Amino acid sequence: MSSEEQYNSVQDGDGVLTRFQKFARTRKGLVLLAEMVLSLVVFICFCASVQGGYSAAPIIELIFSIIFFVIFMNQFDQSLPFIHWPWTDFIRCGIAVIVFIIISIIAVISGEGARITGGVFGLIAAAVFAYDAYLIFPSLKQKQHVPAATAPPDYSP
Repeated sequence: MSSEEQYNSVQDGDGVLTRFQKFARTRKGLVLLAEMVLSLVVFICFCASVQGGYSAAPIIELIFSIIFFVIFMNQFDQSLPFIHWPWTDFIRCGIAVIVFIIISIIAVISGEGARITGGVFGLIAAAVFAYDAYLIFPSLKQKQHVPAATAPPDYSP
């Protein structure tokens, strides 16, 4: 049984720790955990820098990664079908790649120890976010969003 199939067997009565462990073993769970850890490392490096700055972007990406981890872990994406989750996740990853590449290049060019380290980890984080977007892309072609019915119900006496 693959990790994806094992995760899909999550029951409603399972505890939070069980759902966390099952989702963390999936590819999506591992990628989201890597995004969270790298965003935290980049945030710590930028905060430890003498010049400071650029710490808002990694903390925002960390928060968004945590939110999406919780959504996918608890399978809220299946109970909220009016949101197109693959596109939402893809856009989150795309923005993160662009932001991390920009701030990382600026940090590496600045030439100060902790800031350079944060920039290097930021480039690694950008690669992980790009890999996540690469994994999401096939699901954008497969899963078509079903629009909500807008016609009034047919009342017949």
